[in-house]
Formats: sequence, structure tokens, C-alpha cells
Amino acid sequence: MSDKVYLCIDLKSFYASVECVERGLDPFEINLVVADPDRGGGAITLAATPAIKKLGVPSRGRIYEIPKGIEYIIARPRMHLYMEYSAKIYSIFLRHMAPEDIHVYSIDEAFLDATPYLDLYGVTPKQLARRILDDIFDETGITATVGIGTNLFLTKVALDITAKHTADNMGYLDEELFRQKLWRHTPLTNFWMIGPGTAKHLAKLGIFDLYDLTQFPEWILYKEFGINAEILIDHAWGREPVEIKDIKSYQPKANSISNSQILFEDYSYKDAFLILKEMVDSNVLVLTEKHLVSDHISLFIGYSKDIRKPSRGSRKITNRTNSYKILLEEFKLLYKKIVDPRYPIRHIGISFGNVRDEIYEQYDLFADQEQLEKEKKMQQTLVKIRNKYGKNAALKGMNFLPKSTAKYRNTTIGGHKA
Repeated sequence: MSDKVYLCIDLKSFYASVECVERGLDPFEINLVVADPDRGGGAITLAATPAIKKLGVPSRGRIYEIPKGIEYIIARPRMHLYMEYSAKIYSIFLRHMAPEDIHVYSIDEAFLDATPYLDLYGVTPKQLARRILDDIFDETGITATVGIGTNLFLTKVALDITAKHTADNMGYLDEELFRQKLWRHTPLTNFWMIGPGTAKHLAKLGIFDLYDLTQFPEWILYKEFGINAEILIDHAWGREPVEIKDIKSYQPKANSISNSQILFEDYSYKDAFLILKEMVDSNVLVLTEKHLVSDHISLFIGYSKDIRKPSRGSRKITNRTNSYKILLEEFKLLYKKIVDPRYPIRHIGISFGNVRDEIYEQYDLFADQEQLEKEKKMQQTLVKIRNKYGKNAALKGMNFLPKSTAKYRNTTIGGHKA
């Protein structure tokens, strides 16, 4: 492992940078946010240029939170365009290394195993990284940053904590440097895979930095965090056994299909159920198209302004199916069971779990097989129509109600306007 060298490349303020490139503007000089102006002041800023970030405007805030005295451009999200840029940048990676040595972490971030290419090209890790970053900028106009490390964890930390604050947009860490420079770094949430909940849990144990964690009794950590304690301990020492080849060969034990919406206004208990129905409908068509069935459902409800803790629930169902009628009825029961009708709702998430091929479809004795067959044919027809003519080519009555979001979301990619 000590001979490994990885790169983690991040496209700086990606969506906002693309919008600036398209306009011939410099994202380091121009105040620009990517957001849908049709959604008013509550619209989420999906990205912000480095220039406006310097003025205290975050990437994931809301329009109304931008201080009144700041002049800025609002760019409507164009996910097709961002994916085209991302594909172009991936093709640049492929000029330097093989696909099996590349792991795309997100649309704007990727891990690269540089190990076999250093001797091949006769370069140092920084020289190889500089070639790639220069190619990205020369061919797309996008500025990228890179973390360089001896394992995937150190590479990501080098990117997140070191590279983004250097003049050359590069950071390097090995285990020794990590312990010298970052053992006492705070807050812990700056480190990859340590979220606010984990940091709060560690603080209750008197652990405020990674050095504290290395000195803490491991048996207590395993008692508190279970199997995740192994990851925490390894990362505290700067260790990470997983390699890109392990990620690419991983086969999940269980699959799921999920959908989530952050609503742009407060929804009542009744109106939020309409959104739930639309989300179930959407996911059912995904199951139908992929010839999959499910026998487990999950529901998440987040309330407005965090006035109370979110509601969560899941249930195993007796049928293994992709029937909208059956799955909706199960979600209806779960909704009634876990949702507090006294509070306005702002976030809904659903998931179909234990997803398997439809050859494993199974129904209980109460299922109407003839009706189910008719419904399946109808769902298959809807899939064909939508694939050929667009998602809004075949809508249901509920999609025309005032509080519906499906018709609008059907014009988006990943929840953003296309």
C-alpha cells in the first residue's frame, strides 16, 4: 500500500464554472449562482462561483439568504450541459490512464490510480496531476483541484483540506504527513466520512480530533459505533485498505430504488400525501421498465425549519411486486403510522428495498391476479409512451392538481431544470 499513489480531482464550483465559461466570464471575478429563478427566493443555489463565495454566499443556500447589497447573476440549471462537460473531462482522464484505474465519485469529482503511470511516463505524481489539470483547463475552461495521497482516504483529505487552500490547487499527504499536520485538525466534519452526527457522538466521548481518537480505547469505540468503528480507527491513523479495484468489483448484497424531494414551500399533511403518491408512481415505472420487483418500503418525512425531528419508517410487505396499487396502499399505511399531521412538511424521501428481477414476483392469496395483469400491461404501456414522447406525454389526474410537482420535475434531470 505504501507504493500506491492516487489522485482525487475536483472540478472547482463546477456548475457555476460551466455557466461562466459559456458566458465568457471568469468565475473567480464574477458573482454568479446556479438556481431556478422560477422558484422564487426559496430556490436552492445549486452552485456559486468562487468570487461570490468569498462574500459569504454558500453553494447550497437559498436565494433569499444572499445579502441585498451583492449584485449577482442567476443562471438557470442546465444538467444536460453539465453532463456534457463532465463526459469531456472523463475523456481527458482516459487519455492519461485506463478506465479500470478511474473511479467517478460524482459528476464533478473522480479518483484516479496513478501508480502504474508514474514510471510509464517518467513523471512525479505532481507532474502527472499538473498535466491532467492543465488539459482540463485548456480544453474546457474549468479549473480543477487535486489531492494526491498514498491511499484513497488520504487523497480525499488532501483534496478537501489541503489542495483547496494552495496557490497551485494541489495537496499531498502520506500517513506520516497526515499525522504531523492533521491529527489535531478541527472540526472533525472536515474529514471524509465523518458527518455531524458522528462528530457529535465522538464529542460526547471527549474526542474532538483524530489524535484523541487514536488514544481512545478501541473496545469502547466498537461498542458505540459497531462495525463503523473499524473505519474510524483506520482513518484516524491515516489508513485505508480499500482500493479502486475493490470498489469496481463490489457487488451490493441488496439493491434499492430511491427518490427524494425537498419541497419549495410548506406542505400540509394532505398535500404532502399527493407528492408521495406521485413519487411512488414514478418509482413504480422505474421498476416496471427495469423488470424489477420489491417487497420492502421505506419513508422519510422532514418537517419545515426542523421544528421537530424527521419521521422515519420502513416495512416488509407480503407481496413482492411492482404494482402501483399495492405499493401505494403500503405507503399509505406507513404514512398514516409515522407522519405527524400537526406540522408542515418540507422533505419527502421514499425507497423500494430488496429489489430483484421480476421472475421473483410473488403475491399473497388475497391478490387479484387478473387485475394485477391488467395493471402491469398499463404500466408497461406508460413506460413505452414516456420513453418515446417524454415523461409528460402521459399524465394522471393528480398531476394537474395545484400542489403537484411531477409535471415540473418531469422536465428536469436529477431534480434540476434541464
